[in-house]
Amino acid sequence: MFESTGTFALFDYFRVPYERVDAEPVAPGLASLSVRGETASLFWPLDAALTSERPRPSSYFLDTTPLFGRVVPDGEVRSWLRRIGGKWRPSEDVRNEQGTLVGAVWRREDGSTVLPFDPSELIRNYWSERYLDYIRPAALSHLAGLARRGYYRARPLLPRSVQMSMRRSFSRVQSKSRFPRWPVETALHDFYDFLFATVAGVAERPIPFIGLWPRNWAWALVLTHDVEAQLGYEKLPELLRVEVEAGYRSSWNFVPRNRYVVADELVETLREHGFEVGVHGFNHDGRDLSSLATLQRRLPAIRDYAERWQAKGFRSPGTLRSAELMPLLGFDYDSSYTDTAPFEPQAGGCCTWLPYMIEDLVELPITLTQDHTLFDLLGYRDETIWLEKARFLRQRGGMALILTHSDYVGNPYLVDSYRRLLHEFADDSTAWKALPRDVSDWWRRRSNSSLEEVDGEWRVVGPAEREARVEFSSPHVLTA
Repeated sequence: MFESTGTFALFDYFRVPYERVDAEPVAPGLASLSVRGETASLFWPLDAALTSERPRPSSYFLDTTPLFGRVVPDGEVRSWLRRIGGKWRPSEDVRNEQGTLVGAVWRREDGSTVLPFDPSELIRNYWSERYLDYIRPAALSHLAGLARRGYYRARPLLPRSVQMSMRRSFSRVQSKSRFPRWPVETALHDFYDFLFATVAGVAERPIPFIGLWPRNWAWALVLTHDVEAQLGYEKLPELLRVEVEAGYRSSWNFVPRNRYVVADELVETLREHGFEVGVHGFNHDGRDLSSLATLQRRLPAIRDYAERWQAKGFRSPGTLRSAELMPLLGFDYDSSYTDTAPFEPQAGGCCTWLPYMIEDLVELPITLTQDHTLFDLLGYRDETIWLEKARFLRQRGGMALILTHSDYVGNPYLVDSYRRLLHEFADDSTAWKALPRDVSDWWRRRSNSSLEEVDGEWRVVGPAEREARVEFSSPHVLTA
């Protein structure tokens, strides 16, 4: 359907059909995308146009949507417009943190559009949390990293009350963070909507893509647990009972070394009853991903337990993460990122409530605030935050993935709140109540499938063709 002279991450992610072609750019480093055989086009800069010192990576606003990356100065964009030809008008403003106008999205009467940024770069900057480099000074990021590493080294020696006092004090500082917002941050998905609307305006027709969930499910609800210490291992049946009574199954992530002994019989029993078992780091000291050398020392033992437990998934202790190191783990999926996590030891968030790929690793972000943060750090006393976020994700067709701990069943609010959350959606036939390994397998099949037009009809071809749906974005020609 489309032809493009550059990679377009939005289409790759949503599986919109397009073909890469070689063509002379209208300006050096400028990529273009258009419906095959038509003249209206979308233009954006690639690295060749973004490598000068002028478009330094920073944080911007596209109208009210925060963006993070490089924006080409408006003077250079205007030179592109003259080379492309036609009558152009500025549409959406691009402003810096101080509110100063630095550029604009430009549009032509035929729907052609020029972006002053590379949308693929901006999308990756959300997913990877690289935006954090642009919204806080490098020195502050360095100090935060030192404090986090120092805390995890000292934590085994600290009484529980001291640990909690430190975390609560830290959460009060983190609550002042302006991005991402909590409990819902829509910036990345607002940017997706902007790009879909822009491309639909160029094409003047609905844009086909592969649906986000298999069969007729409209959203996903995924239950996961981390078992941190001996107490959590002993209390596991209490949360398990709540799930079985409500008709759910979940994933249980165990720590292989030093915390407790995981009986092979328990792993087998969980698997026989439809539950999943994953690996929760090496020994829960928060250092697995602190450096390549540390990961290489620990990885053989982590992989041994993954094979022993037939584990496909990994979650890093403390949800500490590194986009550079995680693909080396060798798991099918990871679930250490959170969509918005201002209160966690490694604050940030990937800003999406959908799975995505980190190289060949499927990332399943946590999208419902974990129990310890909600009840112990922030002081909530019921499931309201969970329910409101889950309903929002249902409305938006997202994935509600929750992390709870059997270690904290002694909290007076956890078990009853969790029970009410599960009962709220127990009879929801639109929800895919899936194990994380099933979501990961689906996302991999979807990512390896494509759309093909046959006799004027779009169909899915590839590993997901028997379960995937073809969906369409609404045509939306933007006007002044």
